[in-house]
Amino acid sequence: MEEIVNKVAQSGLVTINLEDFYDTTECKVMDLKDNLFQGLILREKDFRAFVKDHDWNQYEGKNVCLICTADAIVPTWAFMLAANKLRPHANRVFYGTPEQLQQQIIQEKIDELNPEDYRDGKIVIKGCSKFDVPIGSYVALTEKLTPVVRSIMYGEPCSTVPIYKRK
Repeated sequence: MEEIVNKVAQSGLVTINLEDFYDTTECKVMDLKDNLFQGLILREKDFRAFVKDHDWNQYEGKNVCLICTADAIVPTWAFMLAANKLRPHANRVFYGTPEQLQQQIIQEKIDELNPEDYRDGKIVIKGCSKFDVPIGSYVALTEKLTPVVRSIMYGEPCSTVPIYKRK
């Protein structure tokens, strides 16, 4: 009987799964459009009353994205005021969409990687994920590792798409 050999394990491939960088903390969106007078302008007195009476505890331990989806000019101070009230409760406060927040979080984790740990490595950046990892995260990781690695592939170790190979 012939011994089964795991050629993938012997190949020296290093798999990086960006799914491991994904933040699974619940994310809530605070859309300031709900505070606009007639859907057009934000009135300071009304907004300050909202801030004073709002239940900020509902954001406890969650990531919160501050946005305004209405086509209106919302003063910068309104976002700052909301962020200030959220800070003691929220895990993280961010201006932008949940997708942009996720990209930011993953980027921070990519920034923490030491490229020297991957020097001359054969890297597979895992493609399939149960989370919607932003494409920008794949681009950022590729950009960071290209100067030091021997090769970068995308996909699964048993079925990859070549991205880069040092000459």
